[in-house]
Amino acid sequence: MASLFRSEEMCLTQLFLQVEAAYCCIAELGELGLVQLRDLNQSVSSFLRKFVNEIRRCEVMERILRFLETEMEKADIVVQDNGENCPAPLPKNMIDLEVVLEKLENDLNEVNRNQKTLKQNFLEFSELKHLLKKTQDFFQVTCVSVKRDMNIKLEFRSLACLEPTFICLSGCFRFIAGVIRRERIAAFERLLWRACRGNVYMKQSDMDVLLEDPTTLEPVQKSMFIVFFQGEQLRHKVKKICNGFHATMYPCPESAVERREMEAVVKSRIDDLTTVLNQTESHRRRVLQEAAKNLRNWQVKVKKIKAIYHTLNLCNIDVTQQCLIAEMWCPVADVGRIKKALNRGKERSGSSVAPIMTMVQTNMAPPTFNRTNRFTAGFQNIVDAYGVGAYREVNPAPYTIITFPFLFAVMFGDCGHGAILLGFSLYMIIHEKNLGAQRGSNEIWDTFFNGRYLTLLMSIFSIYTGFIYNDCFAKAFNIFGSSWHVHAMFHNGTWDAHVLENNVLLQLDPAVPGVFSGNPYPFGIDPIWNIASNKLTFLNSYKMKMSVILGITQMTFGITLSLFNHIYFKNTMNILLQFVPEMIFILCLFGYLVFMIIYKWCHYTVHTSRFAPSILIHFINMFLFNYSDSSIEPLYEHQKEVQSLLVILALIAVPWMLLFKPFILLSNHRKAQLRFNFGDIFVHQAIHTIEFCLGSISNTASYLRLWALSLAHAELSEVLWTMVMHIGLSSASWAGLIGVFIIFAIFAVLTVAILLVMEGLSAFLHALRLHWVEFQNKFYSGTGYKFNPFSFKTILDGNPDE
Repeated sequence: MASLFRSEEMCLTQLFLQVEAAYCCIAELGELGLVQLRDLNQSVSSFLRKFVNEIRRCEVMERILRFLETEMEKADIVVQDNGENCPAPLPKNMIDLEVVLEKLENDLNEVNRNQKTLKQNFLEFSELKHLLKKTQDFFQVTCVSVKRDMNIKLEFRSLACLEPTFICLSGCFRFIAGVIRRERIAAFERLLWRACRGNVYMKQSDMDVLLEDPTTLEPVQKSMFIVFFQGEQLRHKVKKICNGFHATMYPCPESAVERREMEAVVKSRIDDLTTVLNQTESHRRRVLQEAAKNLRNWQVKVKKIKAIYHTLNLCNIDVTQQCLIAEMWCPVADVGRIKKALNRGKERSGSSVAPIMTMVQTNMAPPTFNRTNRFTAGFQNIVDAYGVGAYREVNPAPYTIITFPFLFAVMFGDCGHGAILLGFSLYMIIHEKNLGAQRGSNEIWDTFFNGRYLTLLMSIFSIYTGFIYNDCFAKAFNIFGSSWHVHAMFHNGTWDAHVLENNVLLQLDPAVPGVFSGNPYPFGIDPIWNIASNKLTFLNSYKMKMSVILGITQMTFGITLSLFNHIYFKNTMNILLQFVPEMIFILCLFGYLVFMIIYKWCHYTVHTSRFAPSILIHFINMFLFNYSDSSIEPLYEHQKEVQSLLVILALIAVPWMLLFKPFILLSNHRKAQLRFNFGDIFVHQAIHTIEFCLGSISNTASYLRLWALSLAHAELSEVLWTMVMHIGLSSASWAGLIGVFIIFAIFAVLTVAILLVMEGLSAFLHALRLHWVEFQNKFYSGTGYKFNPFSFKTILDGNPDE
């Protein structure tokens, strides 16, 4: 747990590996996932490094595996994944894997080529079969006497007006029959008429069945045609037009007997092709099913091999070409585990020379490594999204685990909405193993799933604040009974029947004995406020002051955490010249504001509450030193002296932060006779001072978003209940009984869409801003860089943040 509060202590080590053992040692380090190797060949191009040929071989295998996976998807074959983490194969076994994959690719390519050829033949014979059937209809026309000579040019107004009034087959006429795509038939017919100047006669008919294109495997609609013409010149023109429109021309005998004989032959060939195609498809599926059993293991092996050789390219090779030299960052606490992994790699490779690992002293900034698990990873990601912490500075993540869901719940507080969010979170957590295996298909779903423990705490805190606000779908719980009672107003004589008849609204007076019991509601807000007309006024005051208290408390806690940073880095100057004046400034002004709020709550009772002064007026007069107005009663004795002292201390803290540190640093550098840029340091300190003083005011006001969003959420919930659900429940007829189901469905959809999704996202973003800007900037620099270890798990998951 130490690394959760502060990043792990890291060390830079130098590693000497024998060339024969380097592959196995790096493989073991990848399985361990605790070292980050530095690139010692930055000046060398990626194409000139030692193991570039091995990486290319891995890329070829990856291409083959992608090809196999694509073919399996086309064939609807499920790839089997047993979840086995197979080790990286030895370099000598890499050749066997290459041979297996290349043979499989060649076999599959050959099967695909044969299948494509067979499908093309099947398509052609199917088209010819339909064409022969239709051609018989084309030729069954009545022969009438031709009134004009055959040499006279036939004139037609349009092909659409043509009627098969005569076709007399003799040696004078020729014809071409074929098949064309249906969407091209109109343009084909039009061009044929214009190019041949009306000297052709064409008949066409649509195919009743869809035929599969062997290239695209998509069903296509086709039409059959037959064109009659006279002369060799027209034959050449017709053939060119057919080729231009990619029409398939088939030989068609003139004799009906020959056509029937050809049709019988075609049917026989189609039957043979159907048998061969079925056998080819069965063989192809068997090949793919066998490959599907090992595909995941092959992918894991290839990825591991490629990652190992990429990592080996980061290492240097000594002049003897017998030793690899690597530099790597690793956690000090895991050095023993790393050495054991290196020894396992040496034994696996059969080498007799043990790897040598030595620590190196360096001035380089180490990477930041915070250990996380499934629960803490989401909160750590929220912090890292702002900026990765500097090495060994305080980590905000453990505090964010509590404060982030709590601030979210302050804005989202509702028992009912929190319960729905809790059910959604528990579903993701209970089924996280199955849902985790499906990650990657939807980015939005992956975001929700990765933050499942975050939403769990957000929902729990929302239910808690819902009980505090006594709010569940805009309704209140009356578990313990209200502390306010009406009968005392009648017993006192303040109310009677006449008052009830003449007043729409009546006000309970807590000063009347028996109206208020004197004891607050045991947990949360009294349920009577849910029906009070001044409910909004009361909640405004309550939530606004609560927001100020929570905000100042969190900011003060952030400044306190900066003290732990100064103590750890032994920076006494920052403690005296930065932490102390910051605490004086914020406590003297805004800490005193919290004191006044709590003091007013505790000091004034129901009998004296009407004389309670305004805290805002007192706070403004505190800065103006205005105490001359006798109409403003002081909160306590010696208030003037206390407030004047606090303002003076806050004013003293400003030059304390601004001036002392730059001049002390200048003096120290002059004594040591070192060069020192006083201007830069002074400007930096001035920026920090101005930012802190103005930021304390603006950040306090920023926490009022807790009040604003909480009220907005409560009012939206009440509007939905009043405008939707209340309408369905107020109807007493049979139609109302049926309509309540419809209205409830509308109410549920609007609740999820508006209050859970939109309002939930809004509250999440505002809580995120409060942590990044108002809380973390008090102590967290976020100027480090993340520890990115060489890990097979990270590479295979494709998610470096997990």
